[in-house]
Amino acid sequence: MNQKLKDQIALVTGADSGIGKGVALELAKEGARVVVNYHHNKVAADEVVTEIKALGGEAIAFQADVSKEPEVLAMFTETIKQYGTIDILINNSGLQKDSKFVDMSLADWQMVIDINLTGQFLCSREAAKEFIRRGVVDTKSRAAGKIICMSSVHEVIPWGGHVNYATSKGGVMMLMKSMAQELAPHKIRVMGIGPGAIQTPINKAAWETPEALQKLLKLVPYNRIGLPEDIGKLATWLVSDEADYITGTTTFIDGGMTLYPGFADNG
Repeated sequence: MNQKLKDQIALVTGADSGIGKGVALELAKEGARVVVNYHHNKVAADEVVTEIKALGGEAIAFQADVSKEPEVLAMFTETIKQYGTIDILINNSGLQKDSKFVDMSLADWQMVIDINLTGQFLCSREAAKEFIRRGVVDTKSRAAGKIICMSSVHEVIPWGGHVNYATSKGGVMMLMKSMAQELAPHKIRVMGIGPGAIQTPINKAAWETPEALQKLLKLVPYNRIGLPEDIGKLATWLVSDEADYITGTTTFIDGGMTLYPGFADNG
């Protein structure tokens, strides 16, 4: 079997559940060795490693809070010590702390910005340093390295009651584009993925009952909720050489949510 990512080293943040887990599994199927980052749920991270090994892949779990610089530095040091280098970074860690804007505490604002945006900055910076140091290895990839910034449809769709989250994702978009512009001469590709409604623990209340799911699907013209493997398959393709000419853009994977379905009948 011709694996698209054979022998490439991939670090996936927040890979113990949800979209991160889905991405980690798909990368492993295509031959990548995966570092499964997690914040606190070691049991879940170890289960992902076990699943990858059951697929015939290779993986390790590593605990780090991506918003903390010393922990990010330690994670990259250990990854390079274990595998020699890194080829792919999937910036997936993210969380929500929702409230009305006027009731939002500074702590809840800061936590979301720190994890969702600053975490992507810290991890991307360290990955880019290694990509530049090592350069292109023709036998593995046409690019020196690939970075995916997990964003959201809410990098373009405002979201009342979630101002901190939407702001973080708008920031992720411009972080991704600016990094892509600066790093392209080094043959480093930087891309965004903008999921819509995906069946993950972070939004369980929106899909766990038939009534909630039906309400959610009013926002999705394609009339189904997305699955983590949908995102995983897209991420795997984007970091493969088949997508070598793609950089600096967000690919939305949302069943049409960004088509503003409220306007389908003339608004």
